[in-house]
Amino acid sequence: MNKVILMGRLTRDPDIRYSQGERQTAVARYSLAVNRSFRREGDPEADFINCVAFGRQAEFAERYLKKGMRMLVTGRIQTGSYTNRDGVKVYTTDI
Repeated sequence: MNKVILMGRLTRDPDIRYSQGERQTAVARYSLAVNRSFRREGDPEADFINCVAFGRQAEFAERYLKKGMRMLVTGRIQTGSYTNRDGVKVYTTDI
């Protein structure tokens, strides 16, 4: 089972784009700051999680979500990779 539930605050307004082709689909990307409930001295207080929404959820994000809003996200972890302009392989993790 691959299910994630996160609660945090948006670090920026969602970035909305539309896919190419005959049937355009909205894609929203945003980052969520999730506070750590337990931390050691010197550790960061929050984790910053990248999130992606598609279709109607992306359109909802475009209309109603703003930087600083507290929200609850449910989804699944998806990993990927790409090669950047410098030829370095970059690994990604998104919800």
